Amino acid sequence: MAPFFTFLFLLSTLHLTPTLQQTTVSHSGQINSNSVLVALLDSHYTELAELVEKALLLQTLEDAVGKNNITIFAPKNEALERDLDPEFKRFLLEPGNLRSLQTLLLYHIVPTRIKLNSTTESTHHHTLAQDRVELNSQESGSVFISTAKVIHPNAVDRPDGVIHGIERLLIPRSVQQDFNNRRNLQSISAVKPEGAPEVDPRTNRLKKPAPPAKPGSPPALPIYYAMAPGPSLAPAPAPGPGGPHHHFNGMRQVKDFIQTLLQYGGYNEMADILVNLTSLATEMGRLVSEGYVLTVLAPNDEAMAKLTTDQLSEPGAPEQIIYYHLIPEYQTEESMYNAVRRFGKVSYDTLRLPHKVVAQEADGSVKFGHGEGSAYLFDPDIYTDGRISVQGVDAVLFPPEEKTQDEKKTIKVATVKPRRGKLLEVACRMLGAVGQDSHFSKCQ
Repeated sequence: MAPFFTFLFLLSTLHLTPTLQQTTVSHSGQINSNSVLVALLDSHYTELAELVEKALLLQTLEDAVGKNNITIFAPKNEALERDLDPEFKRFLLEPGNLRSLQTLLLYHIVPTRIKLNSTTESTHHHTLAQDRVELNSQESGSVFISTAKVIHPNAVDRPDGVIHGIERLLIPRSVQQDFNNRRNLQSISAVKPEGAPEVDPRTNRLKKPAPPAKPGSPPALPIYYAMAPGPSLAPAPAPGPGGPHHHFNGMRQVKDFIQTLLQYGGYNEMADILVNLTSLATEMGRLVSEGYVLTVLAPNDEAMAKLTTDQLSEPGAPEQIIYYHLIPEYQTEESMYNAVRRFGKVSYDTLRLPHKVVAQEADGSVKFGHGEGSAYLFDPDIYTDGRISVQGVDAVLFPPEEKTQDEKKTIKVATVKPRRGKLLEVACRMLGAVGQDSHFSKCQ
């Protein structure tokens, strides 16, 4: 009988040894490669895995897995990348809000295994954040956890837990309250810098702030106030009300019309002046971005070749020439022709203050300028996009020369003899009667 009992003892020892070893591994908190946590870090829920690492929750989750099976409701990556409010995401990633981030992530983990199917009953579960979530199924077969739909039930199934994919992030009420409190605190504590009040020099009163402009509305100020300061321009630039909103991409529109000039052919010199010789392309793009419109009278290459060195050598001469070809209105060939047909002569403002360009009908077209310095509308509507209109002309326009000092009319000032008093007048008459008035200078 002794050998038999010895055999039973050895057999029981062999059966108990793996159990003891397995229990030791579980209580030691070590995670094997088949754990649900390893599956989470290696799954396509990468955004959630990164947040778990940033929240320093790996050790907490390892302890939870060592004690219980867990269920993770993992939001899809799009819910954390594009659908999440950027301000709320910034709030979660701030170092001072680590506790809120941890609470948010633990709210997605239930310390029990939950297998989902279309017949799942409505139940409530406690999460690792010490909050309750409701799990329910609808008649259509969809399963919801709180307000988020489960889109990938049982996506990952491991011996120590399961992962279900959900369409959106679950936000506990405490985290939402912390975010609202922090946002309200910032709004009342941050004092925005404001400039000193401006005084209107005409009335010596404080200027009233302009009413808010609707998106896309034209600027309230004239275009000259938005231009860069320069010779014969408004000295104080002020952006229009549409500037900060950037409803128009002026730089892209200017780039498009310059490329159109190059592709159209015959306007390479005009494009070269706008881009290389001056910074007018940048200024035009800024004006269009602020809501202004422009009509460009573009001289062709033959006209630009006639410019002399003296006309281009003076400082700022290229800019002044181009400014005279920019009309702060949106005009097409049809609108200008109809105007000159109806009114005979039409004066258009230019960006070269205070000069204007005169248009009139000639030979069934539109002629700009006077006499020998006139130019005809040669290539109509080269570029029209609703903000910028480009009209090709066959000559370079110059404003009429101002009269020189010698040509100005001289004004003669009439000299008036001083008037004499009544008593002196009578005395002079009496002396004149006797022929003695010539002896007194006052009587002459």
